[in-house]
Amino acid sequence: VQLQASGGGLVQAGDSLRLSCAASERTFSELFVAWFRQAPGKEREFVSGISWSGGTQFTQDSVKGRFTISRNIAKNTVYLQIHSLELDDTAVYYCAGMSSRRDYLSSLNRRSRSRYEYWGQGTLVTVSS
Repeated sequence: VQLQASGGGLVQAGDSLRLSCAASERTFSELFVAWFRQAPGKEREFVSGISWSGGTQFTQDSVKGRFTISRNIAKNTVYLQIHSLELDDTAVYYCAGMSSRRDYLSSLNRRSRSRYEYWGQGTLVTVSS
C-alpha cells in the first residue's frame, strides 16, 4: 500500500489546515492509520490515529482539542484537521498504516513506529508568527 501525504504549507499562527493521506489500494480500509510528526531536531512522535472502521480515534493529549482525525473509506483517505496552529506545530507530518482491524490499540502499540508497515513521504507544515 502506498500512502501519499499532502496539504502542508506555510501558515500563520492561529490558522487552520487540513492534511490528507491518500492510499493507492482498497486494502487501506483494513489499516489502522496514524499521523506522526517530526519537528527539527526532535524524534518523530505520534499525533493521532484512527481505527480501520473510523469508529475509534486517538489523539495525543498535547494537541487534543485542536487536532481531529477522520477517514473517508470510499475515498481511501484519512484527514488530519488542525485548528489554531501554533509555532510548535511546525514539523514534517507523516501518515502511517498498520494492519489491524481492531477498534482499540494500546497506547504502546499505536505510538510505536516499528509497528507501522506503511509510511507516506511526509508533508511539511511551517507555522509563522
